[in-house]
Amino acid sequence: MRDIATLEQLEALAGQQVAVSEWIEITQQQVDRFADATGDHQWIHVDVERARRELPTGGTVAHGFLTLALLPQILASTIDLGAQVKMLINYGLNRVRFPAPLPVGSRVRGVVVLQSVERIPGGAQLAWEITLEREGGDKPVCVAEFLVRRY
Repeated sequence: MRDIATLEQLEALAGQQVAVSEWIEITQQQVDRFADATGDHQWIHVDVERARRELPTGGTVAHGFLTLALLPQILASTIDLGAQVKMLINYGLNRVRFPAPLPVGSRVRGVVVLQSVERIPGGAQLAWEITLEREGGDKPVCVAEFLVRRY
């Protein structure tokens, strides 16, 4: 866990890689629960036997949006913004790409770069570039610019 307690420390880190998360295993149970939560039951995610037969991955793959939903967990597990922070707000995304599938049973980790820090009334807007790497993969499974407001 990296401690970045002040706004000045954040500003000094702009443009740099600031953290790499631990590996996170993607399970079929997670994928099934995500499918239930979102209503996206496309067979490539939930039909293990058909995916084994028909997909080049040899099994089911996680939803892109499930992959994207790992971003808050990755930030929370890698960076501590200090006790003086009253709240963090998910402000949105500027750009998201899924260059490669994420097969169920794989492990991913996030490489976190602080792209920019913009002061706003009462706090700062942080632009994080998070690249999700699959263990043993040659392409990232997700690259996203994630905006967080720090108050």
